[in-house]
Amino acid sequence: QVQLVESGGGLVQAGGSLRLSCAASETMWSLNVMGWYRQAPGKQRELVALITRVGSTNYADSVKGRFSITSNAARDTVYLQMNSLKPEDTGVYYCHAKRLDQSIHWGQGTQVTVSS
Repeated sequence: QVQLVESGGGLVQAGGSLRLSCAASETMWSLNVMGWYRQAPGKQRELVALITRVGSTNYADSVKGRFSITSNAARDTVYLQMNSLKPEDTGVYYCHAKRLDQSIHWGQGTQVTVSS
């Protein structure tokens, strides 16, 4: 089981920025994909951004140009830099990892609240 520990959530005003971090308990080279999903109240969990072990990225249309996902293999950590935040970005953000054996793992989630 891969342990994923998230940090960096909080309350911010619209237009502000936050950076989320997700530290994995094993080397990122054993993880095919890492990234972030979010879930707003009353809605389904949705993709925010993903990064592969070779550095390819994928973003939800709603966050393109505002969010940036990066990784630090030396620290087995993935980051999500969120700029120009909007109230609709509010939700619980979950770190996600897919191992090379195709197993899926989730973090506990971190709350992001954007006030208008």
